[in-house]
Amino acid sequence: MIALGVILLIVGFLLKISILWTIGIILLVIGAILWILGSVGHAVGGRRHYW
Repeated sequence: MIALGVILLIVGFLLKISILWTIGIILLVIGAILWILGSVGHAVGGRRHYW
């Protein structure tokens, strides 16, 4: 999810498409939150680790 967010940020920035930029930021933030929750031991979606 983090990788997809970064890809959408780059594509949105290069093509000047603001909706891709916005979706990229949202995916990047959600991915970071899930990664942090998984790394501190909280179960995310029934899993102990979130990749």
